[in-house]
Amino acid sequence: MIRCAFLTGLILVADQITKIVVENRITSSITVIPGLFNLVFVKNSGAAWGILAGKGWLLLLISVIVFVLIVVFIRRIAEGWPERYYSMALVAGGIVGNSVDRIWRGSVVDFLDFHYGSHHWPAFNVADSAICVGVFIFIISSWFRPQTGDGKSKPQNPSPRQ
Repeated sequence: MIRCAFLTGLILVADQITKIVVENRITSSITVIPGLFNLVFVKNSGAAWGILAGKGWLLLLISVIVFVLIVVFIRRIAEGWPERYYSMALVAGGIVGNSVDRIWRGSVVDFLDFHYGSHHWPAFNVADSAICVGVFIFIISSWFRPQTGDGKSKPQNPSPRQ
């Protein structure tokens, strides 16, 4: 659990440091890889793709609820598998990083901007990346680990009576 807390804190610190640097240094788009990747400074008052823009209080409430659920139920969620603990730590770190933005800055700072031809992915940040990677690791773990980490098999077709 200490490692998970450390990873969560590491994500938070990395996220906030990168956002402070972006706020203080980026005044216009900086091309890093022509035709593919730019650094930008974008303030997002919503969630992914600007969903629920202007509803920062609702997004903050949802974030707090999800964070508390992760903390309270991490053992049950992880089922004893180490990668699931780390995946939830990544998600928690991302949640806290974006929540700090909503409280401190009034919106989330995004700065990683990928595009190819006419296709453009919305800008994102370290916290968003941590959330996505954490969810991805959890899904992959769930596909390849049909048992709990303590060696007990999960029922394949549990009945309501069990």
